[in-house]
Amino acid sequence: MVGRFASFLTLPLAAACAPVMGGGDAPSLPTAADVDGALFVAGKFGNMLSKVDLESGAVVASVASCANPHELATAPGGAHVALACYGGQTVDIFRTADLERVASVDLGENARPHGIVWHAKGDLYATAEGRQSIVWIRDPLGAAQAFEYASGQQGTHMLAIAPDALHAWTTNLGSRTVSLIDLKTRRAPRSVEIGEEPEGIWLSPDGDTLWVSARGSNAAFELDQQTLAIRQRVETGAFPLRITLRPQGDYAVTSDLADGGLSVIDTASGEVVRSIAVSSPAEAEARTQVTILFSPDGERIYVAETTANTIAEVDFASGTVLRRLPGEGGGDGIAIVE
Repeated sequence: MVGRFASFLTLPLAAACAPVMGGGDAPSLPTAADVDGALFVAGKFGNMLSKVDLESGAVVASVASCANPHELATAPGGAHVALACYGGQTVDIFRTADLERVASVDLGENARPHGIVWHAKGDLYATAEGRQSIVWIRDPLGAAQAFEYASGQQGTHMLAIAPDALHAWTTNLGSRTVSLIDLKTRRAPRSVEIGEEPEGIWLSPDGDTLWVSARGSNAAFELDQQTLAIRQRVETGAFPLRITLRPQGDYAVTSDLADGGLSVIDTASGEVVRSIAVSSPAEAEARTQVTILFSPDGERIYVAETTANTIAEVDFASGTVLRRLPGEGGGDGIAIVE
């Protein structure tokens, strides 16, 4: 039962030109031959999961998924990918080699899982928006025990997990808040109003700084990760739906859905240092860019253009759209294995 504190469940498996950063001549652009691995795409309109080979740019596998699949997370080592079934109540796990579904963890009635993180320690974490909670799934490929923690907030949508897995942070669209949830002591969560419709969230690699994008405010916020105090507000492009940090931690990037661009924020100065035009403002509504994801080396950024059924692959240094990969079925959630 979800209450003020955490509960425990044991569940069976069931193109404006962007300047190049730094001085000197512009670097030569990478080609498809430089890219190995695979991109995984959740098609939320087609109820499907696809695997795109990054060298060829072709779909090499596609399977039916649960209803209205959204966010994806890859396991440490890359052998599996987990899918949040937003139209239902499960987190489904697929083998990345062939997209065979190997596990399904039921999070309870009306869970509507959305945000999902596969932690380096091996456990899964997901929001359960319909239950106003998050769920920690321990040993997801084995006994799959699930611990549920109430946020007490409406629209608990996306989340971040501390490197030591002792705390979680959520954005709560309906309540216009960000919550800090203590995964160790189960104390009541701390929630603070942050802008209008906070949705995107990302924790810095060192675990010290929380970045949140508030789509209704056209702004990103740098927060103290423990007090949730606003360190600074950064004006971005229009409707910043998601925010992510480059693996190196030097830049934060928002996907600005309403103007078809990305805002690049220097995390040291807190200033927008450039904008990357993925599509023109006139194309923005037709493409509906949503989820953004860096490659592990931080050299490319992938942008899910949901309505266009494409994933834009962008060279981060130059801001050039290198190619558009298949995003079948309304690609939204994306994950990468290299």
